[in-house]
Amino acid sequence: MPTKTVVAKKVTAPIAHVLADQVRLDEIIKRLNRAQGQLGGIVKMLETGRNCDEVITQIAAVGKAIDTAAFTLISASLKECIQEGGSDAEAVSAQLQRLFLILA
Repeated sequence: MPTKTVVAKKVTAPIAHVLADQVRLDEIIKRLNRAQGQLGGIVKMLETGRNCDEVITQIAAVGKAIDTAAFTLISASLKECIQEGGSDAEAVSAQLQRLFLILA
């Protein structure tokens, strides 16, 4: 009977990074608060029987705002990880891949 060779995959733990750049953090929070307001507006549009095209356009806008906030957070965090220099490049790469796959 043939034997199987098992190769162990190296598992890297997620990097626990909290964004320190207050300007970027404020920018992200502002964008998310705006999206939250847009969501409330969309609910009202639905409750008042607004046109489907108008509602879908607003839903798409909220989605883009949230995506932009997420990518801004990833970008700012990556910049800080690089500047700090203490992070393992492989771990940072694995974390980025996980984050982008979550958004995909």
